[in-house]
Amino acid sequence: MPVDDAHDEGIAEVGAPSVIEEDVIDDLAPGTIAAYDDSEDDSVPIEDPVRLYLREIGRVPLLTQQEEIELAKTIERGVAAAARLHQLGYPVDAAPSRWLEKIETEPPTNAVAEGCGLHELADMYQAGDLARRRLAEANLRLVVSIAKKYGNRGLSLLDLVQEGNLGLLRAVEKFDHHRGYKFSTYATWWIRQAITRAIADQSRTIRIPVHMSETINRIVRSQRRLTQELGREPSWEEIAADTSMPVERVREIAKMTQEPVSLEMPVGEEEDSHLADFVEDQFAVVPSEYVANSLLRAQVDGVLELLSGREQHVLRLRFGLDDGRTRTLEEVGREFGVTRERIRQIEAKALRKLRHPNRSRRLREFVG
Repeated sequence: MPVDDAHDEGIAEVGAPSVIEEDVIDDLAPGTIAAYDDSEDDSVPIEDPVRLYLREIGRVPLLTQQEEIELAKTIERGVAAAARLHQLGYPVDAAPSRWLEKIETEPPTNAVAEGCGLHELADMYQAGDLARRRLAEANLRLVVSIAKKYGNRGLSLLDLVQEGNLGLLRAVEKFDHHRGYKFSTYATWWIRQAITRAIADQSRTIRIPVHMSETINRIVRSQRRLTQELGREPSWEEIAADTSMPVERVREIAKMTQEPVSLEMPVGEEEDSHLADFVEDQFAVVPSEYVANSLLRAQVDGVLELLSGREQHVLRLRFGLDDGRTRTLEEVGREFGVTRERIRQIEAKALRKLRHPNRSRRLREFVG
């Protein structure tokens, strides 16, 4: 049984990339999403949010590598300025209007702060914030380009783009232009990680942990590779050997990839039946067995009425006729306050009475 193809991409490990798919990312031309770009068409209906979004991001010009470096430097200066302002007691993590107002209305209280050029620091911080936004907006179409490759995985394109945008913002914060590679090359890793983790977390009715999704991906890749090499579907044993995992573990993980279905799902051409109508209830009582058990209980109760109250009670406890739990001679003896030998004698006497042909005949038809 093939493992679900929904997990055919691993969760990207983010770090300093060494070899990146330059043909996909490095020179992302404006025509990459041309099929969706309606920047010249103002008649796009508001009911189509995808085309509206693509039209808007298509209007943002792309950056050259030199422009990316300049923006990255501006962001660096803004981060340093923010750290200095925070050190001087200005809450740069609050709304800009609040701490800018504080700079204007509350003069520095010490000589160190007076020599820091607060307005210059504020300008550097705001310039860094604008550069951060410019760098992100210029790469929004990169997110769309990557998100399109993860369609039909349980999330809509807009959801994938939204998650990818979060990865893009993370890349903006972490980008180090001193390493020499383009921002789009670096951002690809963060965008992919954000998208694949969102698919692992949100695409299924029953969530599968990310680490388990990675294991599923290993099995899927192994299955595909072995299918190409062998020219047939590999067995569980072959997949287990290839992935260095126990066979039972592979079987167990493969079951996790199966999507749940609703018992109310229509079945048949007329769709007048539901899946639940064809699912066996293994705990349901067969009507004929229920009737037979009811008749047997009635006959047993009738036969026990011929015994004394004490004998009835002993047999009911010994054979679990009331609650299904049998008791030992010692347990019954403790309940009656007598020895286990006395209970054995009472039980034997009661059973001799029940074996009388006139009494046993009533129960014989239920045996065999």
